[in-house]
Amino acid sequence: MKDRKRNLVKKENRFYKYLALSVEVFSFLTFILGILLISKTISLSNSFLGLKLIKWIGLLWAYIGAGGVILGLMSYFVSPGTSPEKNPGLGISLPVVFYYFIATGCIISYLDGTALISFIIGLIVALAVFLVSIYLREDLSSTILPSLLPLVPSSLILTGIIDIGFNWNPETLGVVFNSTILLSVASIFLGILIIWISAKAYGGFGKVGRQKGAYTLFTVNSMAMVALLAVIIIYIMIRGLPVAFRGIEIGPGLSFDWPFVMNGYSITNEYNGVFPAIVGTVWLVFGAILLAVPLGVGAAVFLTEYGKGGRFTRLIETVTNSLWSTPSIVFGLFGYAFFVPRLGNSLSLLSGMIVLGFMLLPLVVITSRESIKSVPSEYRDASIALGVSKWETIKSVVVPSALPGVVTGIILGVGRIAGETAPILLVTGGEPFPSKAVNVLTSFELMGSPPFITNQALLEASSALPYQLYSIITAGVGAEGKEAFGWATAAILLLVVLSFYLIGIITRIYFRRKLNSE
Repeated sequence: MKDRKRNLVKKENRFYKYLALSVEVFSFLTFILGILLISKTISLSNSFLGLKLIKWIGLLWAYIGAGGVILGLMSYFVSPGTSPEKNPGLGISLPVVFYYFIATGCIISYLDGTALISFIIGLIVALAVFLVSIYLREDLSSTILPSLLPLVPSSLILTGIIDIGFNWNPETLGVVFNSTILLSVASIFLGILIIWISAKAYGGFGKVGRQKGAYTLFTVNSMAMVALLAVIIIYIMIRGLPVAFRGIEIGPGLSFDWPFVMNGYSITNEYNGVFPAIVGTVWLVFGAILLAVPLGVGAAVFLTEYGKGGRFTRLIETVTNSLWSTPSIVFGLFGYAFFVPRLGNSLSLLSGMIVLGFMLLPLVVITSRESIKSVPSEYRDASIALGVSKWETIKSVVVPSALPGVVTGIILGVGRIAGETAPILLVTGGEPFPSKAVNVLTSFELMGSPPFITNQALLEASSALPYQLYSIITAGVGAEGKEAFGWATAAILLLVVLSFYLIGIITRIYFRRKLNSE
């Protein structure tokens, strides 16, 4: 008899675990579908196994909602190895209450309720849900209340009340939300919510369940951030690359022609391009790095190794943190007022390099300091114990050990300055659609008097990808051909920035491997 009871409990535990795991998996699938929908990778009208995607979403919502309810009821009445607490706690109740408040407000607004009525009714429902949630035991409050949220809209989808042509037009916002937007956003947030509660249920509620739920929630949130970045990149690429790839030809002898990347802007071109803007962007970033990295790393070495804990060090920390958070337009205005009059009294590439270098400098100082601080003190002590001077220790031990972190800071900074528009507009921007690129390498000239070397190209105005994109927008994106050209420019700008990131990552990997091999 005892063996039969033990086997029955094992079967119940196994079924409960499988159900919790399946709800978690299908909730994650719901989340992924929401990401794909909002990025327009898939459409609600797509069919799979003879059923349109909108119906599959309804079935998924119905399953995860019903599954969550069953998990709570099984835990309460059967207790398949769970240990729920008497009260769920505010950390569980408040997110569910917030979901109910938003859902109720949207429903009342759709039923022609005013903004005030929607808010009041939503607040009443949210308060009622809160009172119920703190009264129920943790397993019921954590599963049944959240799981009811996907059950109602899933029934509306499966009965055809919500279909592909469904629209919501709230008067207070003055915008129209179509079914794609509504279902994609709902899938993302409902997926995250049910993933959380199913992970808690899988962990058996209580302390272990909360840890399991928190770990799963943080993992999904991290994936959501990555997915958001992927959506942005995919969306820009889908809109821009078809135009950017027009006219590509591969001829005999490995000859290659990519008009959009290799041409300038001219009425005689069959395909206009952004080559001058690409060159201008590369030179601006290169000049900024050349200015900021030696100064930033040098300042970080001095502040960390020689100026420890003094008032001057604390002052520099405050200044660098403030400068990093300073809006880019302020740097641009400073460059326009200070550097432009002193560098030929005209907009120039050199002014842009210096301004972007000043923007990059605070982050290089901050990240370099943190990287140098993270070098173990044992490295310094061992070097000094061998009779090596402090400067030689810093040069041969500390800085090489900190280089991977320094490179990481440079990568982050380059990603910011490469896409800046305001400073370039104020101190560098010349002809927005030039036909030729600035020629820096062949413009150096020697002189017999200071400064002994000049480069006229550095003192000339130049275009850049962010500036050219801004010029396209201000010229009227809606005009024929300009919107497509703008998206293509944005795609190339993104590729250039990602290329900078790739170079930085390869450099960091190189220094890290070199450090580990020594």
